[in-house]
Amino acid sequence: MMKSHWISYEDLAWTEPVISPPGSFREVSDAYWKYLCEHSDREPASLLHLGSGAGLDDFNLKSRVRITGVDISRGMVDQAKKLNPEVEYHVGDMRDVRLKKTFDAVMIPDSAGYMVSEDDLVRAVTSAEIHLKPGGVLLIVCHTREEFRNNNFAYSGFLDDTEITVFENNHICGNQGERYEAVMVYLIRKQGHLEIITDIHTLGLHSRSLWMELFRSFHFDVKEHRLDSLYDPFLLEEGSYPLTVFTCRKPEL
Repeated sequence: MMKSHWISYEDLAWTEPVISPPGSFREVSDAYWKYLCEHSDREPASLLHLGSGAGLDDFNLKSRVRITGVDISRGMVDQAKKLNPEVEYHVGDMRDVRLKKTFDAVMIPDSAGYMVSEDDLVRAVTSAEIHLKPGGVLLIVCHTREEFRNNNFAYSGFLDDTEITVFENNHICGNQGERYEAVMVYLIRKQGHLEIITDIHTLGLHSRSLWMELFRSFHFDVKEHRLDSLYDPFLLEEGSYPLTVFTCRKPEL
């Protein structure tokens, strides 16, 4: 199950735009937009971003589409509001949020892994479908259980007198490899003083067949894309970081 407080996303939410400056992932955001448009009859005019984090994708997309963001972490929502004051943000859980309006597109590009159980996943996709207009497109970025491997990353950034380095270790656990732990170690240096903070997240790994079965239950028209090289610059060893992008079109009435 998800929880509402992670050190990384609450107390350390301020580090997100330092490690990933606004605009640094524009190429990725452009790819998301391209996939959404390719699978839609019209360019989306409204977008619901579930798990919107610090608003970095929104920063890259807000000139193209009217965005509403939802994130479970208030710290991340506060950062997103600072970066994108023109975007409407809500603190909420993607599994049960109900905004009482529908959108041309919904995307879950970074946080699908926090749907640890199958029930979590079903609820999140149900929530996305409820908020989609007929003919609208849902974009989800995920790891499939079959492709995921243990890996290590390093990120760094500077802001004024603060230097941040983050090491992340992803390790598969569970009898059937149905989840993994992401252990993050923050090295934060302010005016020569070093603080070390550790945070552990548990994320889910679902099989491709489960994803496809879920999409079929909603009668989605599904296309797949790859973004395997997205995190290559941050990997500490050889190999790849497989990422699957599903774009799912909701049937017309």
